[in-house]
Amino acid sequence: MFSKKSIRSQFLFQLIVASAALIVMFSSFLYMLIQSSILEEKEDELKVFASNIISYHSLSEATSNNSDALLGLSVELIELKNYQDEYFYQENKDNMSYLILISPFNKDAHTYLRVSKDITKTHKLLKKIINAIFIINIIGFVAVIFYAIVLSRMLILPVKTLTARLSNMNEHLMSPIITTELPEEFEPLGETLNHLIKRIQNFVKYQKELFIGTAHELKTPLAVIKLKNQVTLIKKREQIEYIEAIKITNKSIDDMNKIIANILDIGRQEGAQLEKPVEVDIIEFLKNKANDFNLLAEKDKKILKMEFSPESFIATLQTQLLNQIVQNFLQNAIKFTPEGKMVKIISYQTTSGLIIDVIDEGCGVDEDVDLFAPFKREGNKSGAGLGLFLAKSASDALGANISIKNRTDGKDGTIATLSLCSKLYCALPQYKN
Repeated sequence: MFSKKSIRSQFLFQLIVASAALIVMFSSFLYMLIQSSILEEKEDELKVFASNIISYHSLSEATSNNSDALLGLSVELIELKNYQDEYFYQENKDNMSYLILISPFNKDAHTYLRVSKDITKTHKLLKKIINAIFIINIIGFVAVIFYAIVLSRMLILPVKTLTARLSNMNEHLMSPIITTELPEEFEPLGETLNHLIKRIQNFVKYQKELFIGTAHELKTPLAVIKLKNQVTLIKKREQIEYIEAIKITNKSIDDMNKIIANILDIGRQEGAQLEKPVEVDIIEFLKNKANDFNLLAEKDKKILKMEFSPESFIATLQTQLLNQIVQNFLQNAIKFTPEGKMVKIISYQTTSGLIIDVIDEGCGVDEDVDLFAPFKREGNKSGAGLGLFLAKSASDALGANISIKNRTDGKDGTIATLSLCSKLYCALPQYKN
């Protein structure tokens, strides 16, 4: 889970603590290694002395080849009641430090050599070494702090750049982030932000078009109602004429109700975008939806053919948004296809994801027109012109793509395509408090 604390301050604290611990551990191991090496050298020196003395039974003969070896060296013969193996210990006396070796000399007589060596200078040398290591540690710690500050500033710079870029945006001035200018680790974040920016741009664009289109579409039937009522009130008329006028008024009201119902669908769709995605088998979903529309196709004397591949395709998404797209494709295909003709719904998998095509044998579309704009109508059938607008909004919310184009196989009709990108469909992580 995220914390409200500054990421940079947390990074600085953790890096400094970790670096300090590493420096202390490394320095301790280094000092212990140096101390052990020096003392082992002194111990080996005393062992050689003791071995030579025991072999030659004369200290002068044992050290004849190294006169300096006698400096700080003291040898005496002691008696111990209980037998003991060779061992070392240190002794401090009169501000002097001695390394002492007790080595068996004559087991039968219980005599031992006590060889001592003045290591005061060695201890002073070790103190100088530890002081030098301490100074180096302080310098290294300061360098680590400086490095951590510089590194944290470098790491946080892309985030600050993105934040500054986003803070200067509004609904009137939005441009995508150039992901190639970002570090590799921030490219997925840049792509996600660009996807969000695109959705906001589409939302603002479609909301403006929807507002203008709704005002225009509602204004027309209201004007018809008002004009018809004014004409009806000019003079007295027969009852049948009043009935006809009321029928025309009711038809205009029905048209307005269709527009309002579609606008309500847009509101529901915005709510569906906030629903928690669920795991669903897209192929199973398509089969159920196609079976439902098969009855409608048979009623209108049309044929609905299904070809689904692969056998299963698991995705995590909002099913209401997917239903909005597939339902609109099938409704339009059945509505514009003449009696006795065929509508096909097929699916197939590609390297990028799952493709769903709804193919009809209708009148085709004008591909130069923005078919997804609100209140845009194509073909010879009535409608509010908001179906494809809703489908486009749903696909943007899903991170999918939809398109409509004319058939290229020599037959009249259109191909409505929904492309689901695989990388956007994965199980959401479950966070536990």
